[in-house]
Amino acid sequence: MDAQLEQKILSLERPSSKLVILYFVRSLAALFMFPFVFAPLYCKYLSLRYHFDQEGVGASWGIFFKKQVFLTYARIQDIHVTRGLLERWLGLGTVDIQTASGSASAELSIVGLEDFEAIRDFLYIKMRGIRGQPLAEESTPPEESEVMRLLQEIRDELRAIRRSHTGENSDHV
Repeated sequence: MDAQLEQKILSLERPSSKLVILYFVRSLAALFMFPFVFAPLYCKYLSLRYHFDQEGVGASWGIFFKKQVFLTYARIQDIHVTRGLLERWLGLGTVDIQTASGSASAELSIVGLEDFEAIRDFLYIKMRGIRGQPLAEESTPPEESEVMRLLQEIRDELRAIRRSHTGENSDHV
């Protein structure tokens, strides 16, 4: 991935201003309930913040009740891009991030993005990069001769146990 594009994604903090238009049009469907639908969505837009760094991705929103979600790249299981008809018309997309939490819904949805494909690719690269790194506790696999020696020791011990229980002197297992 291009270093300039990666830096742009790492500095992303706010959704596109087109998200307000999307919220407005969706709220119009509520007819006379418009103010009650649009007001919370607008407050969410005003307070919505994204955070991308080398460890993971996060989002926070809320004025009266603050909600924060942070996912490390190692926890990410799947990434989806969704775009409804209005979102496509406005050039926006939503990146849904899923973890192995057992929930069918996304753990984190990054809404109101214009560079949604670049962000999806960035997250895939980070997710795969973390998974491709060997763990610190991992050791190199044992040599085949070591495995054979260990298996022979196990066989010999099993023979000895069998002899002690049955009183046999045979070397057949």
